[in-house]
Amino acid sequence: MATVTARRKPALIDARPETVADLLRRLGNVPAHRVRLHPPLGTATERDLIRNNESKFKTAICELVDGCLVEKPMGWEEAAIAGLIIQALLNFVRPRKLGTVLPPDGMLRLVPGLVRVPDVSFLARGKLTRYKRGGQRVPSVAADLAVEVISKSNTKAEIARKLEEYFTAGTRLAWVVDPKTQTVRVHRAPRESVVLGLDGILDGGDVLPGFRLPVRDLFDLEDA
Repeated sequence: MATVTARRKPALIDARPETVADLLRRLGNVPAHRVRLHPPLGTATERDLIRNNESKFKTAICELVDGCLVEKPMGWEEAAIAGLIIQALLNFVRPRKLGTVLPPDGMLRLVPGLVRVPDVSFLARGKLTRYKRGGQRVPSVAADLAVEVISKSNTKAEIARKLEEYFTAGTRLAWVVDPKTQTVRVHRAPRESVVLGLDGILDGGDVLPGFRLPVRDLFDLEDA
């Protein structure tokens, strides 16, 4: 008989790090240049995050992690790949009224004090109905499908932490796209994945039945 494990909300780490090195390690060994010093480390709030991410003067989209504003790196290639995924998802989702697709600035609160911003998010129909347009800036929901496009300063530990948080919060499918290797790692659990190369086909699984996208299409940017 299969054992059903209840999903738990991702817990915030309460103990304060003693050094900057401890903090960076806890964040997933992210480079120091991506961690904002203002507000001071450990004191950032969701209000600070919204102020940064919605400012016309912002230099980078940030996430709120362990009381810190952590910048999300995204160069032109990663942005182009995210755009192609968004376009493919919208073409499939909108005619069928399946839900909402969010771009790389769509903030999602996994638990109070932990706000992630996947490069692409799909939320099934009904998940956002209680959040009125122009109302609450950060909904307390996890993406059904979360997509991360790897940038040069992303680390394995950082992505691993994100996957744990996503799936614990309720994500059912995640794609980790690596432009360097031209592969997509498909996760249905944080530590269970299948790697697709250029000849592979991304499918929506139980989240988006019938959706299919050739991996090769994501990396033929000259023809996009």
